[in-house]
Amino acid sequence: MATISDALALAWQHYQAGAVARAEQLYRQVLQTDPANAHVWGMLGVMCHLQRKPADAVAAYQQAIRLQPQYAPPYCNLGITLRELGRLDEAIASYQQAIRLDPSNAAAHNNLGNALLARGRLEEAANALQEALRLKPDYVEAHNNLGNVYRDLGRSADALTSIENALRLRPDYPEARFNRAIEWLRQGDFERGWPEYEWRWKYKEFVPRQFAQPAWDGSPLNGRRILLYAEQGLGDAIQFVRYAKLAHECGGQVIVECPKALHPLLRTCPGVDELAVAGCPSPPFDVHAALLGLPGIFRTTLATAPANVPYLSADPQLVEKWGRELRPLDGFKIGINWQGNPSQRVDQFRSFALHHFASLGKVPGVRFFSLQKGPGTEQLQKVADRLTVTDLGSRLDEGAGAFMDTAAVMHHLDLVISACTSIAHVAGALGVAVWVPLSYAADFRWMKNRADSPWYPSMRLFRQTQLGRWQDVFDRIAWEVSQLIDAKSGIRG
Repeated sequence: MATISDALALAWQHYQAGAVARAEQLYRQVLQTDPANAHVWGMLGVMCHLQRKPADAVAAYQQAIRLQPQYAPPYCNLGITLRELGRLDEAIASYQQAIRLDPSNAAAHNNLGNALLARGRLEEAANALQEALRLKPDYVEAHNNLGNVYRDLGRSADALTSIENALRLRPDYPEARFNRAIEWLRQGDFERGWPEYEWRWKYKEFVPRQFAQPAWDGSPLNGRRILLYAEQGLGDAIQFVRYAKLAHECGGQVIVECPKALHPLLRTCPGVDELAVAGCPSPPFDVHAALLGLPGIFRTTLATAPANVPYLSADPQLVEKWGRELRPLDGFKIGINWQGNPSQRVDQFRSFALHHFASLGKVPGVRFFSLQKGPGTEQLQKVADRLTVTDLGSRLDEGAGAFMDTAAVMHHLDLVISACTSIAHVAGALGVAVWVPLSYAADFRWMKNRADSPWYPSMRLFRQTQLGRWQDVFDRIAWEVSQLIDAKSGIRG
């Protein structure tokens, strides 16, 4: 009969060989004989985590901690699982306890820094990552992660230095190459940024498509059929579908593959010859390209970004339908959107609470129309005593296709104010006036220190001066709107 030590040795061998499920079985067998073994409970947690069984992993780590509360590794591993579950505050507390028990654990400091970054506690995140690097100067991941923190702190030079430090240690590190691309693009260095952005396909968060046909290299198409596919979010598809026209001008028959709900809107884009449904078998084609690969293929620079708007159109019948309802209404009509998809990692930074519009609501003549759908609409009731908003969102885009009613409504508004969501992209693509309140840690597409966008001529950007502080942004917006209303009414200051 095998001893416990033999079973543990065999479990470790299976784990090292990648046979994680078998290792889990062996650790469970050991626990039947030795249920008070904290180390084995900790290893069981690792096996469950690797098999994407987070509830089992958390339970195993917690049992290890109950049995041996002064043992640091389960706290660190528990933090990893809790963070993946979105339980950031609990993850931070778990990492901090791991560090209290073992201050020399560089991995715990690195993981704490990442969790603090995700929570927006940037200075604390920088301190944690600097400590990880003090303990382990060649910690590649910590150099890269510190670059992410410096990026969100607005310290671009320091961000690039940290990323370069990572790349000196590991030149083919995909996360660092991707982050360098993001920083270059944020700085407007499109010449280096877009080619480097192709490293995303080696980054674990991106899964490359597999096709028998070759990728397009930008050469003349000469009648060939090219598949352009949406690879990321709806906003990205709306922003970069503009390149269909350029591909068409290269002599190709352009097929755009995207979610079916977007077909009615993207069908209006010049250069789109055919639409295909994402997730379904593709129609015949000869070459392919991802939509966000097209700026690199066309060697787009800041000066040559294709910005002819509108490149999308609203349905004339829907424009007329909504016009009958909205044209008779008086006031300075503002469509508002405040909440993105809460499941996205960046949403805690880009979205803002509806109540921030209160200062704008005090401007005489302003009339709000909600374009918000889904998450965020529950806030309408919470502010009803302070803010009068006509809720259109519940009536939009139910039958005509994604953003089709929304696009028609926008033509009857004086202004759209939207968080960094698809609504902002729709307004920009239609060429209607749109203002976007931006986090201090804004997405790379809005670049740095700009109040305008090279992608959308009708757009203005209003940036936070400090991460998390929205009120100053909305006070500036309120003043600017008051100036617009005064100008519209002929009032001179």
